[in-house]
Amino acid sequence: MKLCVVLAAIGVALLASLAGPVSAEDAQSYPSKPVRIFIPYGAGGVGDLTVRLLAQKLSESAGQQFVIENRPGAGGSLSAKGALGAEPDGYSLALTGNGQAISMTLFKGRSYDVLTDFAQVSITATFEMLLAVKNESRFKNLQDVLDFAKKNPGKLTLGAINPGSTQNLSAYLFKQTAGIEVAIIPFKTTPEVVTALLRGDVDMGFDFYAGFQGAISDRQIRILASSGEHRSPLLNGVPTAVESGLPDYVVTSWNGLSSRAGTPDPIVRKLNKLVVTALEDPVLQEKAQRLGIEARGSTPEAMRERMAHDILRWRGVIEKANLAVTE
Repeated sequence: MKLCVVLAAIGVALLASLAGPVSAEDAQSYPSKPVRIFIPYGAGGVGDLTVRLLAQKLSESAGQQFVIENRPGAGGSLSAKGALGAEPDGYSLALTGNGQAISMTLFKGRSYDVLTDFAQVSITATFEMLLAVKNESRFKNLQDVLDFAKKNPGKLTLGAINPGSTQNLSAYLFKQTAGIEVAIIPFKTTPEVVTALLRGDVDMGFDFYAGFQGAISDRQIRILASSGEHRSPLLNGVPTAVESGLPDYVVTSWNGLSSRAGTPDPIVRKLNKLVVTALEDPVLQEKAQRLGIEARGSTPEAMRERMAHDILRWRGVIEKANLAVTE
């Protein structure tokens, strides 16, 4: 009997030693092989471009390749499952962020929880929404839009891509915050939104700077307001929505990197340090700013707090608009 107890104790001790905490030395050697980053967007989009800038810098500084794997579709579920199906060792990461916060409510029956099934690493980029009209529009500022909508319920039309996207939900939040009745028209791509604006099919469009950049440069569209807390350095003289009469309309979308829950904390901390340092690179900063992106890292705790906050925020918008769908 005593022998069995002793053997059991030895077995437990052996297992504990094998599955014990990762040491500082183990974390120091990370990464010792290529790291995959699963992205829930197609190549060429603002999210994809941001992470490619970061992956290139990480590959240079870490001495191992950070490889991008695009898995668009299913509200980010395909990308998330790529990381969740791998070992929790920091070598398979997922791009998460505002889109995942939205998906937690938008898609009923989701098989994972972004807060409990992932270890948050760092926010990587933030970008604001732009509220655009065609250059010849009668609306000269956001107050003109609000005045028209209040005098003509249901007549104002807003265009944005993909139902459930940040752009689309930003249009619903605009409607809810302003307390106006409008028609929200969905489109597949940002170029379709621009075309609809120019044809007069919609009165105002919602998208990020990177999406509207060409039409802004060609002076086809005008930006009435931005949705950030501060004015965009790329848009001289363009006020924020807060300055324009909507004190509660602040929308800042964001992306970050996450690993599967259970990834040893020393690995998460090492990865966080690599990401934060890479994002401070002046060349990366300049390239990101040209896309209307603020590239800045955060602590894992700050990213998790941001995720939890945005899940609750967008849940309110989605439920009020009755938009939830089954995955």
